[in-house]
Amino acid sequence: MSSVDIAQIPTPCYVCEEQLLEANLKLLRRVSDESGAKVILALKGFAMWSTFDLVGSYLDGCTASGLHEARLAREEMDKEVHTYSPAFKEEDIDEIAMISDHIVFNTPSQLQRFSTRVKALNPSVSLSLRVNPEVSSSPVDLYNPCALYSRLGTTLKNFDPSLLDDLDGLNFHALCEQNVDALEAVLLSLEEKFGPYIDEMKYINFGGGHHITRNDYDVDRLIRVIRDFRTRHNGIKVYLEPGEAVGWQTGVLVATVLDVFHNGIDIAILDISAEAHMPDTLAMPYRAEVKGAGEAGEKDFTYRLGGNTCLAGDVMGDYSFDEVLKIGDKIVFEDQIHYTFVKNTTFNGIRLPSLAIWRKDNSLDIVREFGYEEYKTRLS
Repeated sequence: MSSVDIAQIPTPCYVCEEQLLEANLKLLRRVSDESGAKVILALKGFAMWSTFDLVGSYLDGCTASGLHEARLAREEMDKEVHTYSPAFKEEDIDEIAMISDHIVFNTPSQLQRFSTRVKALNPSVSLSLRVNPEVSSSPVDLYNPCALYSRLGTTLKNFDPSLLDDLDGLNFHALCEQNVDALEAVLLSLEEKFGPYIDEMKYINFGGGHHITRNDYDVDRLIRVIRDFRTRHNGIKVYLEPGEAVGWQTGVLVATVLDVFHNGIDIAILDISAEAHMPDTLAMPYRAEVKGAGEAGEKDFTYRLGGNTCLAGDVMGDYSFDEVLKIGDKIVFEDQIHYTFVKNTTFNGIRLPSLAIWRKDNSLDIVREFGYEEYKTRLS
């Protein structure tokens, strides 16, 4: 964020830096070009459609988690649309069939229920089944799709070979913010369990959770892994569907200090909410980095940063600063463009942060502001 003038940012506001986003996209395009895989954006992690002209110039399309995400992908990027849901609703499936290039079913029963119907509506749509390789090193159980009794994907025990005539591909998702070694372990299990069926497929979707744009990710090794897999399976098409990796380290959430007081420790109340605007910091959980701040006690002045809701646990954490915090100071939370505004809420009637892009020409483009109507219309 070195080029961003924080003084220009009205708060609360998520700010995506166009130059950083494009750098991530270029890296993902390199993976695609050198491995032969197609890379598509997982909207569940990053859905800032005002950037889709840029995103679509590097990636091959989007993967959606239901009708609304699929509509967004078709309307705003209009490249490949892959649609998956743990279970499709009867009233949604016809529209999903018409706007999707690929439909991913979670279970054999869903495939059997809808395959004939969607093919009749859209003969060109490709059908795949999500499988569970039953191996994952996901760091948090909440995000482990291969945990015991998982509702996501079909295990080998529940796989029915008679489905093969209806299938164009297999899909798995087993990773969460992980490096390529975790993928290699999953592929070993996938090939051990589903190997006899892989070569009958047109494509395999490796899902998301690949932290490709993180500094320590072994991109060259990923390219080799994909190439080797494709070689072992007669040049089969491979898809990757990163979400977080697209928006990783591309922007911030900017807040303003509303009050400062002392209650055993110094406390600063901000015009944002961890509960409503940074939900993964509580769900994961993790400590968001604050620009210019250190751990508690590391710098001269330590404050507990709290959100502006009535939830007692609406706290970002304890941070230290070089100078005393004052009402009106701006606080910049780093890396808050993925899994934030796609999940945020209007809990307590708190206003949603604006969405902005810091353009490559160093101009601020506020693409959306929110107010009372967004709160009201969600409730009745």
